[in-house]
Amino acid sequence: MRLIAIGLAAGLFSALFGVGGGIVMVPLLILVAGFPERSAMASSLAAIGLIALVGSLSYGIRGDVHVGYAAMLGIPAAFGAVAGASLQQRLASPVLAVSFAVLLAVIGVLLLV
Repeated sequence: MRLIAIGLAAGLFSALFGVGGGIVMVPLLILVAGFPERSAMASSLAAIGLIALVGSLSYGIRGDVHVGYAAMLGIPAAFGAVAGASLQQRLASPVLAVSFAVLLAVIGVLLLV
């Protein structure tokens, strides 16, 4: 039930604000479901594919998706995901956790400003 609730929250925030995987799902998987950091991040990435597909189709039906721009973002992002996954495997878990917390804090401050 926890995973279902986390999935619902991630889908809601993903469609509402364009976020869901890293910003919502990973912290909830770690804090609520007790996942280790690496498993939470990997599981989140796998789930993002489904979230993105459904969200894209929902927006696409309304004509809000610019396919060319999406490809210009998505193709390099796919290469970035490969590089990030490779780097993540080399970082110690505490370094990974602190780095992720700092990233979220910086994003939060920037959004408030």
